[in-house]
Amino acid sequence: MRRLLSTLCVISFGAAMTLSAAAQTGSNESGTASGKQSAGMGDTDSTFVKKAAQGGLAEVELGQLATQKASSEEVKKFGQRMVDDHTKANEQLKQVAAEKNIDVPQQLDAKDKATKAHLEKLSGQQFDRLYMKDMVRDHQKDVAEFERESKIAKDPAIKNFAQQTLPILKDHLKEAEKIAPKQQQAERTSGQ
Repeated sequence: MRRLLSTLCVISFGAAMTLSAAAQTGSNESGTASGKQSAGMGDTDSTFVKKAAQGGLAEVELGQLATQKASSEEVKKFGQRMVDDHTKANEQLKQVAAEKNIDVPQQLDAKDKATKAHLEKLSGQQFDRLYMKDMVRDHQKDVAEFERESKIAKDPAIKNFAQQTLPILKDHLKEAEKIAPKQQQAERTSGQ
């Protein structure tokens, strides 16, 4: 619980710093036209924001599904953590995106809809195993993208968001990698 609270404090501090940096950037760029992206932001920053927002939506929806369908208490808790952490990160990202005039997705893309539909048909240990397998794979990809953006982002607010969120994603990955093998073993054991 302390770890979650300290993580949330770090996220909140990061959001405050992001908003402060964005406000300073905005005041320095008062000559830019409204409705356009900030002058210091490249296409990769905008693409990152859209992909991160899309991924965050999926984490929340799949996490909600896990809290309802998982048979393992550990998987249910992990799902709830996904809902809590990614909801908070999504709100921060929406603020940054609004300041940068980037439209972010409001619903799942086709790939994430298909994943959700597939998981909705499963139950018990089979759900647990496939959900955790997806969480490992997804967080491996997320960590790589956030590491890259935290180094190459041109926009300070977007770079700060990536840097502040990266440790949380790494922790999610570590936890998912710890839980996933247990679910595979549990399903194998029950299938004998």
